Amino acid sequence: MPRPCAVGLWLVECASFRHSAESAAMTARSRSIVSRQTGPHEDLARRVTRALEHPLRKPLAEHTREAFARARDWRERRDGASLILDAGCGVGLSTRRLAEQFPSAAVIGIDRSADRLSRDHGRLPDNALLVRADLVDFWRLALAEGWRPARHYLLYPNPYPKAAHLKMRWQGHPVLPVILALGGRLELRSNWRLYVEEFALAVTQVTARAAEAEPFVPGEACLTPFEQKYHASGQALWRLVVELPHAPGLVPGEALPAAGEER
Repeated sequence: MPRPCAVGLWLVECASFRHSAESAAMTARSRSIVSRQTGPHEDLARRVTRALEHPLRKPLAEHTREAFARARDWRERRDGASLILDAGCGVGLSTRRLAEQFPSAAVIGIDRSADRLSRDHGRLPDNALLVRADLVDFWRLALAEGWRPARHYLLYPNPYPKAAHLKMRWQGHPVLPVILALGGRLELRSNWRLYVEEFALAVTQVTARAAEAEPFVPGEACLTPFEQKYHASGQALWRLVVELPHAPGLVPGEALPAAGEER
């Protein structure tokens, strides 16, 4: 008959094994995106044209103005370091990893969720900043301020797979010209090939630069929890990488006021 301590150890080991197995099963059950769309949205080109012809009238949120002003002050203290934007950074793991990968750059992660940004993932590198802000407004303020990111990441944005939600995808959103006008090395990643293909079509329509979706296999260190989950569950990942000039002229209408100016 096994001794009590041996039984206890065996129970702990079994519980640990079950937990690992359940975690692995949860990862393996990561669902692929399902959509009735079988190709790029038929309304994409029209929506892109509309974004190029009609100014975005959305009022700038005051909390984002304040957040941008703090980010601007932080960046000015970085002694001219190149800028990397991690747009929609979620819990901020990607911002941390980009800051470690590019130690001489100033890396700013932006997300609208205070809950996601407050989760503890260890010390933030000195060259990284997490900002709670409305991303659409932050982009507009960054362009108005003359920011020119060296790198600009859109990592696994919400795909909004229903065809009726095209206008909520970045390629169908009125802010698209602002995203592209900021310039730099723009990289989009997704586990939905069609999202990346649509974005590539929009980039080419706006900038006349060739862009295409390409298969992507992450290295040992995935940038985001979503990337880790999708990769571990065997899903195909896709990305688009394009070098863009700084081109404020892409954006219709008058220039936006800078963060510190009166409205």
